[in-house]
Parts: sequence; structure tokens; C-alpha cells
Amino acid sequence: MSTDRYETGMKVRRSVLGDAHVDRAEKNKTDFDLAFQSLITEGAWGTVWASDGISKRERSMITLALLAATGNFEEIPMHIRATANTGASKSDVLEAFQHVAIYAGVPKANHALKLAKATYAEMEEEPK
Repeated sequence: MSTDRYETGMKVRRSVLGDAHVDRAEKNKTDFDLAFQSLITEGAWGTVWASDGISKRERSMITLALLAATGNFEEIPMHIRATANTGASKSDVLEAFQHVAIYAGVPKANHALKLAKATYAEMEEEPK
């Protein structure tokens, strides 16, 4: 494990997903998935998300579009919640899902929009 990339990854992961989410994930980590969690933290968060090549707002939009386009719907609510920290607006998310509809299919975009709407509604109900 690259200590610098891991530490950078944890910092970026917390800034995007929030401390509560990361704390829950860390609490649920076991010996079985330790190597996998390190890979995600170093690769996704410590390398890709840590890059200053594009903004976190743009990364949110790309990530949500890719999740929808590939049918990986279970992570969409987590990344919708992350938009509160990345600066991607509801309008940005809608634009990303419109691209999904055209390039990857309306059913995938429709399901992603359904998940986004439900997650935004939950977020509005949560205490600030």
C-alpha cells in the first residue's frame, strides 16, 4: 500500500462522500476486503478523484453518467449525495442522465433519474 496515495485517497474520499459515510465503510471493513478497500482508496480516490485535471463537479457528472450507462445503479444514491460536496447541481445531474439516455439507453437513464429523485427527496428531509 502506498501510504501517500492512501492518505490522499482517504482525504479526498471524505471530502466527496462525507465523514459519516466513510466512517461507516471503515467500520464495516474486514480482513477479507481489506486489500480491495485499499485498492479503491488508492486508485479511485487517491489517484483519479485526487487529480486536478478536471473539477470534482465534472467528476460527479461523469461518475453518475458512467454508473447509469453501465447499469451499476446501486452506487447512484451515494454519488447523488456526494453532489452536495462536489458542486454538481440537480441540473448538472439531469444533463448527465440525458446523455445516458441518448448514448446508452432511455431505460438506464430513466432508472437513474428515479434513484436521483428519491435520493434528493431523502436529502431534503434530513436535518441540516
